[in-house]
Amino acid sequence: MRYDTPVFFQKVSQGAYNEETGDYLDESVDETQKYASVMDTGADMLQVVYGKLVQGSLSIQLQNHYQNIFDRIRIGNKLYKADYIRKLKVKETLIVSEVM
Repeated sequence: MRYDTPVFFQKVSQGAYNEETGDYLDESVDETQKYASVMDTGADMLQVVYGKLVQGSLSIQLQNHYQNIFDRIRIGNKLYKADYIRKLKVKETLIVSEVM
Protein backbone atom coordinates (compact mmCIF):
# COMPACT_ATOMS: atom_id res chain seq x y z
CA MET A 1 0.00 0.00 0.00
CA ARG A 2 1.45 3.35 -1.05
CA TYR A 3 0.93 6.51 0.94
CA ASP A 4 1.65 8.81 -1.99
CA THR A 5 -1.49 10.95 -2.40
CA PRO A 6 -1.44 14.42 -0.80
CA VAL A 7 -4.53 14.93 1.36
CA PHE A 8 -5.29 18.35 2.86
CA PHE A 9 -7.23 18.55 6.12
CA GLN A 10 -9.01 21.92 6.23
CA LYS A 11 -10.16 23.97 9.21
CA VAL A 12 -12.55 26.73 8.14
CA SER A 13 -12.75 29.91 10.24
CA GLN A 14 -15.73 32.16 9.62
CA GLY A 15 -15.03 35.79 8.83
CA ALA A 16 -15.54 38.44 11.50
CA TYR A 17 -18.50 40.83 11.39
CA ASN A 18 -17.70 44.38 10.22
CA GLU A 19 -20.05 46.76 12.06
CA GLU A 20 -19.34 49.68 9.72
CA THR A 21 -20.41 47.90 6.52
CA GLY A 22 -22.71 45.27 8.02
CA ASP A 23 -20.90 42.55 6.08
CA TYR A 24 -18.88 39.56 7.14
CA LEU A 25 -15.26 39.22 6.09
CA ASP A 26 -14.28 36.27 3.92
CA GLU A 27 -13.76 32.94 5.65
CA SER A 28 -10.21 31.70 6.05
CA VAL A 29 -9.08 28.14 5.47
CA ASP A 30 -6.09 26.58 7.22
CA GLU A 31 -4.77 23.44 5.54
CA THR A 32 -2.55 20.67 6.86
CA GLN A 33 -1.05 18.31 4.31
CA LYS A 34 -0.66 14.58 4.97
CA TYR A 35 0.16 11.73 2.61
CA ALA A 36 -2.33 8.89 2.47
CA SER A 37 -3.41 5.84 0.55
CA VAL A 38 -6.60 6.85 -1.32
CA MET A 39 -8.84 4.34 -3.08
CA ASP A 40 -12.46 3.86 -4.10
CA THR A 41 -14.66 2.51 -1.35
CA GLY A 42 -15.84 -1.06 -1.85
CA ALA A 43 -19.53 -1.83 -2.37
CA ASP A 44 -19.76 -3.83 0.86
CA MET A 45 -18.40 -0.93 2.95
CA LEU A 46 -20.76 1.50 1.20
CA GLN A 47 -23.67 -0.68 2.35
CA VAL A 48 -22.37 -0.65 5.94
CA VAL A 49 -21.74 3.12 6.14
CA TYR A 50 -24.55 4.55 3.97
CA GLY A 51 -27.01 1.68 3.57
CA LYS A 52 -26.88 2.19 -0.21
CA LEU A 53 -24.39 2.73 -3.01
CA VAL A 54 -23.02 6.28 -3.07
CA GLN A 55 -21.11 7.80 -5.96
CA GLY A 56 -17.91 9.76 -5.22
CA SER A 57 -17.02 7.97 -2.00
CA LEU A 58 -13.36 7.32 -1.18
CA SER A 59 -11.45 5.39 1.47
CA ILE A 60 -8.44 7.18 2.94
CA GLN A 61 -5.85 5.41 5.05
CA LEU A 62 -3.26 7.37 7.05
CA GLN A 63 -0.11 5.82 8.52
CA ASN A 64 -0.63 7.70 11.79
CA HIS A 65 -3.63 9.24 13.54
CA TYR A 66 -4.58 12.80 12.60
CA GLN A 67 -5.03 14.55 15.95
CA ASN A 68 -6.32 18.00 14.94
CA ILE A 69 -9.93 19.04 14.41
CA PHE A 70 -10.93 19.50 10.76
CA ASP A 71 -14.06 20.55 8.88
CA ARG A 72 -13.42 19.01 5.47
CA ILE A 73 -10.77 17.29 3.36
CA ARG A 74 -9.40 18.39 0.00
CA ILE A 75 -7.92 15.91 -2.48
CA GLY A 76 -6.85 17.62 -5.69
CA ASN A 77 -9.55 20.19 -6.45
CA LYS A 78 -12.42 18.27 -4.84
CA LEU A 79 -13.76 18.72 -1.30
CA TYR A 80 -14.93 15.83 0.87
CA LYS A 81 -16.58 15.39 4.25
CA ALA A 82 -15.70 12.56 6.62
CA ASP A 83 -18.63 10.18 7.07
CA TYR A 84 -16.85 7.43 9.00
CA ILE A 85 -13.58 7.49 10.94
CA ARG A 86 -11.94 4.42 12.42
CA LYS A 87 -8.77 4.69 14.49
CA LEU A 88 -6.73 1.53 14.64
CA LYS A 89 -3.71 1.01 16.88
CA VAL A 90 -1.44 3.11 14.70
CA LYS A 91 -3.30 3.75 11.43
CA GLU A 92 -6.50 5.67 10.75
CA THR A 93 -9.13 4.99 8.10
CA LEU A 94 -11.67 7.52 6.84
CA ILE A 95 -14.63 6.99 4.52
CA VAL A 96 -15.40 10.31 2.82
CA SER A 97 -18.02 11.55 0.38
CA GLU A 98 -17.78 14.44 -2.05
CA VAL A 99 -19.26 17.80 -1.07
CA MET A 100 -21.14 19.40 -3.94
